[in-house]
Amino acid sequence: MKPHRHRRFPPPGLLLLGAALLTAAIPASASDKIVVKGSDTLGARLMPRLKEEFIAMKKARGEEVTFEIAAEGSRTGITALIDGKADLAMSSRRLQSGELSTARARGVNLKAIPVGVDGIAVIVNADNPVEQLSPRQVEMIFTGDIDDWSGISPVSGRISTYTRSTSSGTYSLFQTLALHRRDYSDFSLKLAGNEQVAAEVAANPRAIGYVGLAFSHTPGVKVLPVDGKLPSSEDYPLARPLYFYVNVNATHTPVVQEFIDFILSPEGQAVVESVDFLPASRLKEMYPELAVD
Repeated sequence: MKPHRHRRFPPPGLLLLGAALLTAAIPASASDKIVVKGSDTLGARLMPRLKEEFIAMKKARGEEVTFEIAAEGSRTGITALIDGKADLAMSSRRLQSGELSTARARGVNLKAIPVGVDGIAVIVNADNPVEQLSPRQVEMIFTGDIDDWSGISPVSGRISTYTRSTSSGTYSLFQTLALHRRDYSDFSLKLAGNEQVAAEVAANPRAIGYVGLAFSHTPGVKVLPVDGKLPSSEDYPLARPLYFYVNVNATHTPVVQEFIDFILSPEGQAVVESVDFLPASRLKEMYPELAVD
């Protein structure tokens, strides 16, 4: 990773306000690099679009910026940020207590920047006759209490359950929201990313899985309402904020703050909506404690 010039982030409440002053004080070089690691939910589609738009904006100004992106799970991104191996961590969940303790022990001050809202969509094969599930049925299927479709539908056959890998923020958050912290079924199959889950469900008439909303339009799958609500609903029971994390004690090139400002700008939020996430402005309605000014 390219060595950073000395610069600290302002306190979280001043992130936007302070950005312009600090950026002006230490101009970016002709070709800066931003290292972003973490969530597959953010990294597979949203981050490439943000990168593309940001590079184009900088190029129009005669400036250059490059990115190094690795989307291997929220946990890997937060670990990289604590280890000083990333400028930003993408995460589909809040920090866990162990991560917070490790960060504090190393003098790392991690701040969450909510950038949008996602609904974790429960998907089945398009040929599956089931049309909706209750929260209780979702819990029973993914914990293994129900292992055959005949338990909830006219058809029979063993349920093939697909989940994300344990490094995924979606894996742990779904376990909290849908399973009430119970263990997943021993027969569930863990897959690396949203695309893999959607592909397996599309190919298997007896399959069920969950993906970020951006991946719910995969041909061959259908989204099941949970408790009568679709993932795009603001009162959907499996909705979650999406974050970028930054170490405010670390040194960064000004372009990192510039990129954060871009994500939260109308142009950046349009990109967030273009991949089917809800914009950060919806946080004011859904999670008032996380609202972005």
